[in-house]
Amino acid sequence: MAKILIIDDSGYQRSIIRQMLTGDGHQVVEAADGVEGLAAAKRERPTLILTDIVMPNMQGMELLQKMKDENVGIPVVVVTADIQETTVKMCQNLGAVGLINKPLKGAAVETLRNLIKVYTEA
Repeated sequence: MAKILIIDDSGYQRSIIRQMLTGDGHQVVEAADGVEGLAAAKRERPTLILTDIVMPNMQGMELLQKMKDENVGIPVVVVTADIQETTVKMCQNLGAVGLINKPLKGAAVETLRNLIKVYTEA
């Protein structure tokens, strides 16, 4: 299965996502903000990154911009409670391959699983 990096300042959210991913057989790496996440992305070279937007030290948009500027080349799915159209467009313009709405339940979980399947089985 895939190695997936979860970047979220909420330990609770990381725990929920980690349980789902490990239950599906994936290896999980975690980071509490964009600074840790960027370092983990470069060090661990995950297959896919899941990131929140609102975090301390380096927010998700800045993380996406740095990844784009530095040609990190790992697909990123944004998992956020902020689903404004401008946020969606900004994430897409910065290279995010998907945006999933928090909280992760019901259709959001299936959408996330489908995105993971698409970007980890290449």
